Amino acid sequence: MVGPFVDGTAEPSIWDAGHRRTTIGLLTLVTLVAFEAMAVGTAMPSAVAELDGVAWYAWPFSAFLVTSVVGMVVGGEVGDRRSPRPGVLAGVLVFATGLLIAGIAQHMAVLILGRAVQGLGAGVVIVLLYVIAGQAYSSDLRPRLFGAFAAGWVLPALIGPLAAGLITTHVGWRGVFLFLLPLVGAGLVLLLTAGSDDAPARERADHPRSKAPYALLAGAGIAGLQYAAQRLDLASVALVVVGAAALAVGLRRLLPRGTVRARPGIPAVIASRGLLAGAFFGMDVLLPFVLTEQHGWSAATAGLPLTAGAVGWVVAAQLQGRRPDVPRQRVLRAGFLLLALGLAATATTAVPALGGWPAYLTWAVAGVGMGLGMPSVGVLLLDQSPEAERGANSAAFQISDVTASALCIGLSGVLVAGAADGTGELWPAVLAAVGVLSIPALLGARVAGRTVPPGQAAPAPATTLAAT
Repeated sequence: MVGPFVDGTAEPSIWDAGHRRTTIGLLTLVTLVAFEAMAVGTAMPSAVAELDGVAWYAWPFSAFLVTSVVGMVVGGEVGDRRSPRPGVLAGVLVFATGLLIAGIAQHMAVLILGRAVQGLGAGVVIVLLYVIAGQAYSSDLRPRLFGAFAAGWVLPALIGPLAAGLITTHVGWRGVFLFLLPLVGAGLVLLLTAGSDDAPARERADHPRSKAPYALLAGAGIAGLQYAAQRLDLASVALVVVGAAALAVGLRRLLPRGTVRARPGIPAVIASRGLLAGAFFGMDVLLPFVLTEQHGWSAATAGLPLTAGAVGWVVAAQLQGRRPDVPRQRVLRAGFLLLALGLAATATTAVPALGGWPAYLTWAVAGVGMGLGMPSVGVLLLDQSPEAERGANSAAFQISDVTASALCIGLSGVLVAGAADGTGELWPAVLAAVGVLSIPALLGARVAGRTVPPGQAAPAPATTLAAT
């Protein structure tokens, strides 16, 4: 058990007097952004029905995705050039403006605009929260902080859809957007009153050109590929070609050189984030559909294995935070291996005789893998990023996540559409998806060893503790 410092002073914590307000502010904003992302899917059917925008159903999601990539790049540039807290203020205000626009929309075009504004603000905020985490917390506290971040992202998955459903039913879909406004303000006040920045504002002498246009190009490429996966007709072939080209050109300028090859150090860390997200979320969106169509589960029951995965994620994230002394690359490798195991075992949902019930356990195992892996890559990123590059690296980190998730989710959709024969026999799609999505999980287990440059030991905890 970890005890007090050898000099008798209290052990630092993310909840001590020097960090408490910052921690609460960070977690409040993370949770609210995550809740909005989880809840909007529940409210959207009612919104498009009222606004007569069924034909434009996918656009609010695509608009958020495209502008969030732009926001990530802008947030990274602000974090590297200036103090991050004013940037967070601007990002939250933009996000809140988007909530307001969407909440009062009387036309589908206005709702899409509101979602685009939300995405821009959310992208800025998420990246700058990482920059603040790098400034305000020492290396030995970051595993606990990212464990708390995991809870802030995953817990909305447990309550978000239900809460949004109740609000939509009893208040209306607009409440899903408007009720978040005062809570966003509260989180912002806590964060901005937590203390001054640990680092002064910076201005680079060379004033490098903004990469925001490339972010817009990459975001448009992702949206084009997603739309093509939904159409699956002749026109989708052209969309795939154009979208892939736009994405390739954009990512070439947005990700560190060597990311695709997982070059040791930061490139491998950023690649690992994408491999984790792609492998997990590619199956996460497919699993309820398979349980519903293959085994006849109700919509509510089919979502319960996802809850099991979320619980596994949160529990593992908290456990890894209690062992900051364990090298992060080892924890990351264990996470990838458990994710691969959970994916492989989820292939049992293809067996009609089992009725899909093993998914409760198998997806919990995959969630444990994510709970070990996601916080670990966050710690590795901040430990290896120079202060002047934390913003750019955090932006690339998030872009890797978004890109890989979108591509693997789209691929899962294509596999389902291509394998289903119209009779409800989806087992070929399940097996194909498990096989394809296991590749990034297994590849990640190999890449994990490259997340620390050769000859460089993993950073040791910053404090010397005495066992009790």
